[in-house]
Amino acid sequence: MTTLIAGIETDRLRHFATREAIRFAASRPNTQAALAAGDGAFLAGVPMHWMRDWPMPFALLVESAKGARITDVDGYRLDDFCLGDTGSLFGHSPAPVAKAVAQQARRGLTYMLPSPDALEVGRLLTKRFGNFRWQIATTASDANRCAIRVARAVTGRPKILVFNGCYHGTVEDVMVALADGQTVTRAGMVGQVANPAAHAVAVEFNDIAALQAALAAGDVAAVLAEPVMTNCAMVLPDPGYWLAVRAACDAAGTLLIMDETHTVSSGLGGWARGNGLQADIFVIGKSIAGGVACAAWGLAPEVARRFVAYDLTRTPGHSGMGTTLSGNPLQFAALRANLGAVMTRKAYAHMEKLAARLEAGLAAAITGVSAPWHVVRVGARVEFICAPGPLRNGSQALAAQCPPVERALHLGLVNRGCLIAPFHNMMLISPMTKKRQVDRLIGAFVEVLAELFD
Repeated sequence: MTTLIAGIETDRLRHFATREAIRFAASRPNTQAALAAGDGAFLAGVPMHWMRDWPMPFALLVESAKGARITDVDGYRLDDFCLGDTGSLFGHSPAPVAKAVAQQARRGLTYMLPSPDALEVGRLLTKRFGNFRWQIATTASDANRCAIRVARAVTGRPKILVFNGCYHGTVEDVMVALADGQTVTRAGMVGQVANPAAHAVAVEFNDIAALQAALAAGDVAAVLAEPVMTNCAMVLPDPGYWLAVRAACDAAGTLLIMDETHTVSSGLGGWARGNGLQADIFVIGKSIAGGVACAAWGLAPEVARRFVAYDLTRTPGHSGMGTTLSGNPLQFAALRANLGAVMTRKAYAHMEKLAARLEAGLAAAITGVSAPWHVVRVGARVEFICAPGPLRNGSQALAAQCPPVERALHLGLVNRGCLIAPFHNMMLISPMTKKRQVDRLIGAFVEVLAELFD
């Protein structure tokens, strides 16, 4: 009896994956030699341990990146739909950002004091994302940690509610999951001592009754959420869901933190602003400085007023928020250039048009081989999911993941000149992405599916 995985015969999948791994390794002798020469200096052989988790036999070494393409040390040019998994959402080295960074580098890299650019950045952040009182961080993880502290401070409550299957960066406070209806500490965390489940609660996305029940206890300071779940497999909100969440938070005295680090791909200003949803605290990271490490978090005016009042009463000293290099002038130069000259309505129109083309092409390819898969899109972010859809919550999203198929397919796309995000089947369109690049990706996807399903 033939065994299937995501609709593919297991023997066929194994043969394809083995062949593609051999093809990749044979085509990159310079990469292998360089990795071998540098082996031993880095833990796990790479600067960040998760770089070894790419679905290739060994990591690529990038020689350069420009626009929506990267070139590796073996001279292969790859159409880049990973885009630093959102960090380079607006393309690699946008000209205004590259120019601003070069100019600022000659004036100094960090001062622990604001620069004139900072004042303009505050205005641009408000113009792009709404009326918030801003602070700068270096990563979205940092920004979310600060948002959580503020929420607990102004409400006097200990707990943070998140959605099962979510990921908001390396934020220990919310590393929880649902198991048999109970909130538990997420498995796999390194060196974990404290129990995050003691001060966090997880519910399923799109389940308003579960959220209302959790808020009824009166101990939840904030709901921390992406407006669209993106970090397991993309899950869209049901119609009216966020209006109901907003009303539930207001009734319970709970703050709503919108983490739009990924959903900034949905349109100018992010998903919440585009859909009329008012956040109490807004978090944005990765892409806002055009590839320079930077994030921002902002408080709605009333929350800011409450925090200022709280801050006046606390004991002077360490707040637990902020890092020395955050808010440096290099960040502000890049932010000013990216927010003002790169992150524009025209750019988003281009991204949306090509993302719709990609969505249609992938869906047609899936239909063409009768695969039990589906495609989902949020603005410039597109994802194929190796299971029927649509998905409604994190449990379904986690169950839909199919690592053996995904790894083989990712590697097959790399061997055909297309790079997508490593940890799920996500693709991004930048303002620099060309129609011919989208068509090449669709063609490569069609070719791989034909080998897996015919």
